[in-house]
Amino acid sequence: MDAFYASVEQRDNPSLRGKPVAVGGSRERGVVAAASYEARKFGVRSAMASVVALRKCPALLFTRPRFDVYKAVSAQIREIFAEYTPLIEPLSLDEAYLDVTENRQGIASATEIARQIKAAIREQTQLTASAGVSYNKFLAKLASDYNKPDGLYVIRPGQGLAFVESLEVGQFHGIGKVTAEKMNKLGIFAGIDLREQTEDFLRTHFGKAGSYYFHIARAVDERPVNPDRIRKSVGSENTLDRDLDTRAELEAGLLPLLDDVWNYSGRTRIYGRTVTLKVKYGDFQQITRSRTTFSPIVDKPFFDKITFDLLEQLLPVPKGVRLLGVSLSNLEPADEVEGRQLTLSF
Repeated sequence: MDAFYASVEQRDNPSLRGKPVAVGGSRERGVVAAASYEARKFGVRSAMASVVALRKCPALLFTRPRFDVYKAVSAQIREIFAEYTPLIEPLSLDEAYLDVTENRQGIASATEIARQIKAAIREQTQLTASAGVSYNKFLAKLASDYNKPDGLYVIRPGQGLAFVESLEVGQFHGIGKVTAEKMNKLGIFAGIDLREQTEDFLRTHFGKAGSYYFHIARAVDERPVNPDRIRKSVGSENTLDRDLDTRAELEAGLLPLLDDVWNYSGRTRIYGRTVTLKVKYGDFQQITRSRTTFSPIVDKPFFDKITFDLLEQLLPVPKGVRLLGVSLSNLEPADEVEGRQLTLSF
């Protein structure tokens, strides 16, 4: 979906249409959750501090997020997908992979299916979507970002290698800013440079991810579309109204985040083995601390205790804390956990 949260707000509030809009908090310590394309022209991006966004775009209009609405629209779009294929792998509320090799409409062209889905989304939601069509997930993702908004781009068999070799490594899905900078220091700037490296070289410098980089540089991605894919992690974080620096304040700041994460686990019956505490100081320095247990954590007091133990490692804090975050990863469904040794609270 194109600028999904912001587009929904512009759809539902005509006074916002055609104007630079940010979904998020406008207060001094607020953060942009999403930006309309009118705002992006000024350099406003998601995860940007609201004060920075306002400096870039003084006319920026802020609106509070309405996640219940976004979830409802997302479900409406998933129903459209399901008319064509049961093989749907959601990545977030506004993005998914579809395998249409065999489809419910019997349409031979994936490009035609993409056109029909885009048209149905526009008709039923009054929103635009961009689609990427290709023969594997990596290339389809690249194609979906290539011609936004309201785009449709196709990378056909035989075109993948040439398409990849001309891209900067920072444009590759799965290569973030830090990894791209590390690659640049190694003399790897574009896909063609990445393709010249051996798999052993890439694994030496990037660990297991090196094998993934080795293959995508050759336009190879064997990952199937997995409709049963579970989330890799669940987390909650909050930018605080003011910097905190005492144990009592920090523990109080963590309590609602712990409840948010645990409510998700209880609702979905998905539990994790790794707890991660995220702390961002007033000067934007960020650190994390993690602990992994032998078996999934199914007890809320034990989850709380691990988090507070991680906080203890950082006390006394050297400077004020502006953001706190907690996440659970190494997730497993409850039916895979039952019958095994479980964690105990103490």
